[in-house]
Amino acid sequence: MTEMIELMAAQIDQQRLAQELVEQARAEGVELVGQGGLLTGLMKSVLETALEAEMTEHLGYDKHDSMGRNGGNSRNGTRTKTVLTEIGPVDIEVPRDREGSFAPAIERKRQRRMDGVDEIVLSLSARGLTTGEIAAHFAEVYGATVSKDTISRITDKVIEEMTEWRNRPLDRGRFRSVVAN
Repeated sequence: MTEMIELMAAQIDQQRLAQELVEQARAEGVELVGQGGLLTGLMKSVLETALEAEMTEHLGYDKHDSMGRNGGNSRNGTRTKTVLTEIGPVDIEVPRDREGSFAPAIERKRQRRMDGVDEIVLSLSARGLTTGEIAAHFAEVYGATVSKDTISRITDKVIEEMTEWRNRPLDRGRFRSVVAN
């Protein structure tokens, strides 16, 4: 019962926070989506916070901790990267380490699209939209430029994975034993 009350209180707090953010954005004339929009800013903050947490875990100490001084691998600034998300392009600062061994999970090296973008492309493709129509959808809805080639690569990758799965060798002996029982 206590857990249920705590969960409800947390949801109410989140709703209040969201309402305050939207009201503040409107008062300041900030759009909700698009370049410089509220959601883009929130996505940037969440991604960068997650990346910093991953770096802390990777190095074993917090940012600005004296443990990092002259102790082997340490933080080495950031690099700017634009990733395409469900809400459009987001410019983020990705932390670096001196050894170059940091491999973030939330935003992998050389990754340009967050996983949700692939899902949107596949959904629109499954509904019969052409690559040009999908590209136009991203431009209109998200303000993002996604090339027809990128869309084709996403759908081709999934078709390839589905073909591999369909052609996978089956353990016929195991299947017979299940059927026999």
